[in-house]
Amino acid sequence: MAVRSSAVAAADQWVDPEDGVRYPAGEVHGWVQGHNGTVCGLSLSRSGLTRFPHVGWADVQPESGRHAEGVQAVCRRCAAGLGARRDERGWTRTNPRP
Repeated sequence: MAVRSSAVAAADQWVDPEDGVRYPAGEVHGWVQGHNGTVCGLSLSRSGLTRFPHVGWADVQPESGRHAEGVQAVCRRCAAGLGARRDERGWTRTNPRP
């Protein structure tokens, strides 16, 4: 499934005390509106994920997102399906072989 933009489905939620809007928390997944599954293939109903149609995928990224305060983990398979680049690795080699 080729996906260009998506909303968010998450395992938990938090409510902003200033404006009363709910935002995703816990583990977040990419979700395409109109489908009952995430980009990585999880069923929303069986996984117990909550939909957040008003929150975009870019807004929950911990490094640059606006609504990422409660996000603990981002699904790596959803990130790959939504265009994460391969050179953005979570590790670095400290002692390369000669």
